[in-house]
Amino acid sequence: MDIHEYQAKEILAKFGVPIPKGALAYSPEQAAYRAREIGGKLWVVKAQVHTGGRGKAGGVKLCRDEDEVTDAADELLGKKLVTHQSGPAGKIVYRLYVEGGVAIARELYLGFVLDRKSERIMVVASAAGGMEIEDIAEEKPDSIVRISVEPAVGMQAFQARELAFALGLAPAQTQQAVSTILGCYRAFEELDATMVEINPLIVTEDGSIMALDAKMTFDDNALFRHPAIAELRDKSQEDARETRANDRGLSYVGLSGNIGCIVNGAGLAMATMDMIKLAGGEPANFLDIGGGATPERVAKAFKLVTSDANVEAILVNIFAGINRCDWVAEGVVQALEKNPVKVPVIVRLAGTHVEEGRRILARSGLPIIRANTLAEAAQRAVIAWKNDKSADLKVVNA
Repeated sequence: MDIHEYQAKEILAKFGVPIPKGALAYSPEQAAYRAREIGGKLWVVKAQVHTGGRGKAGGVKLCRDEDEVTDAADELLGKKLVTHQSGPAGKIVYRLYVEGGVAIARELYLGFVLDRKSERIMVVASAAGGMEIEDIAEEKPDSIVRISVEPAVGMQAFQARELAFALGLAPAQTQQAVSTILGCYRAFEELDATMVEINPLIVTEDGSIMALDAKMTFDDNALFRHPAIAELRDKSQEDARETRANDRGLSYVGLSGNIGCIVNGAGLAMATMDMIKLAGGEPANFLDIGGGATPERVAKAFKLVTSDANVEAILVNIFAGINRCDWVAEGVVQALEKNPVKVPVIVRLAGTHVEEGRRILARSGLPIIRANTLAEAAQRAVIAWKNDKSADLKVVNA
């Protein structure tokens, strides 16, 4: 789960990370009022969206008086911000963060990520702050410093000092940098985060260390331990399809293809997507309905997949181990009888009670295309999609 910049800063501040003075605004008038509250002669108005690259996309405005703050807020609120991370769909701006301007002497990069390969928290830092970490790795790879944290003891002060020295910080700034680094680590570890990123971490002209921007991502599976963090979720920034699936206990990732997938098991779902592409099609989604694929759960999955207007064929691929093919078949039949779909449906069943499952599909009388293997199912799905699409074109051109 991602959260907004202002939320990440509020969390990090509680762990001793220094941040500029700022406040949230939902209207141009409120933004101007926040600027007066903050004081000073320079403010930054930032769009609060779950995507990187806001500055390049015009989502960050530098303002020198209250009129400019009002105009900037008026321009940003309700705007679709398209960045290299958001894709062409973009993100709508519903809230702004107004922050006091800070005199910057240096920009640094500091990030904490969960390295699943080494099963450690990896700390990444660079003196080339203000750039995306991918750009830093490509353009200035020698500037990147990495430290792996031993889980048994956690991050130690000497490791934080090593990072501070590697970043070229002055001796007077080292202790503040150590406190900031260890504060970020504690936030990461105690709140079950999967990423903490401060970019840039700045050195001000008076020699202070400060987090000018912040991002945090949390492990969805651990949110039950952190209800206060779970409440920070902003559904307006999420894919509506993925939100509906998550609320119904389904694992779903929306894609840009035309063949919807209903599969049990993440590995099988990925293999199904690969086979669709190998057969010449494009998957519309990743959908894992899990091991307990009851008829009700299958019906929910059908409703979710058919809510995507881009779906022009549906492939159901079930390998029943702890599950049962007859239950899945009943779910498919119930779903199609209750809510008939106008696109081809291809079903491949294998495993426990597979023969009974196939009989249920055959007796239903529904126009279900059956397949025995995954390769056969993918081929038939692509053929059915292409034929259905050709038929639609003939109707349009008639």
